[in-house]
Amino acid sequence: MGSYDYIVSPLTDGIPRVDPVVLREVLDSVLAIGDFRCDLLLAPEAMGIPLVAPLSLELSIPFSVVRKRGYGLPGEVNVNQVTGYSKGDMFINGITKGERVVVIDDIISTGGTLRAIIKTLLSMEVELVDVIAIVEKSGGKGQLEKELGICIKTLVKVEVRDGRVYVN
Repeated sequence: MGSYDYIVSPLTDGIPRVDPVVLREVLDSVLAIGDFRCDLLLAPEAMGIPLVAPLSLELSIPFSVVRKRGYGLPGEVNVNQVTGYSKGDMFINGITKGERVVVIDDIISTGGTLRAIIKTLLSMEVELVDVIAIVEKSGGKGQLEKELGICIKTLVKVEVRDGRVYVN
């Protein structure tokens, strides 16, 4: 997308179709590395949803979605997001001060989405228990960890060079 090296995969885009065997392996891996001593699982729309919903069922922990449109509900919090290829507002609903939250995302590249969500959660005085992204791309993770003083767990690291994707 312009000068941004965008990758397309079933787990980050839902295309081509998501193989349930792969999804099960990913979910098992997330369950193995995550700290789920929390009150709530939180994922950004859209591709965080197919990850957080089965985790919620597996763990019996409720989940919420950071939506790309506001609903004007009481306590709704605006999240200003800037990524490598877009910018806009997202919205958090139903989270209160002191709750223990785990954030689940599909991919971290520039860190724009997670940066905005995490900064907003911290400003809401929410306890951030864990942050997990399935795919790490382009080195945004290290910068974001240093900037926010957090640890982000990932399952696979990819790099785009000369229009090709390399898995590390």
